[in-house]
Amino acid sequence: MADPATGLRFEVKIDGVDVGSFTSCEGLGAEYEIFEYQEGGLNTYVHRLPGQLKYTTIKLTRPVDDGSKQLASWFTKQRESVERHTGSITAFDGQGNQIASWNLVDLYPARWTGPGFSLEGGAVAKETLELAHNGFVD
Repeated sequence: MADPATGLRFEVKIDGVDVGSFTSCEGLGAEYEIFEYQEGGLNTYVHRLPGQLKYTTIKLTRPVDDGSKQLASWFTKQRESVERHTGSITAFDGQGNQIASWNLVDLYPARWTGPGFSLEGGAVAKETLELAHNGFVD
């Protein structure tokens, strides 16, 4: 049986438009801020209460390809006016089978990093897109 992570890729769509496949996806998460409250007279423990829910920035990385210029251009257009979008990230295994999907709301690009070029080492030129969002939906 093949390792499910072998050949794993992530397809990203924003407002239903395919922006490409990525080979790395980091930061897909959420967490509650925790408040600690010490009750007077009860010294055996501290109450821990959930606070505001916040979502981490998602960092997507891929090798530079023929869609890289279009992705950088889309990112740059945000300086004119920041628009919030809907988006989805879908994970596929090495055989092309969908293994998971996340739908995001109020998404916008937070950072784009282009490749560094060097004649040394033969490394693949990669670009990174970071997306901020306000949550997951079904």
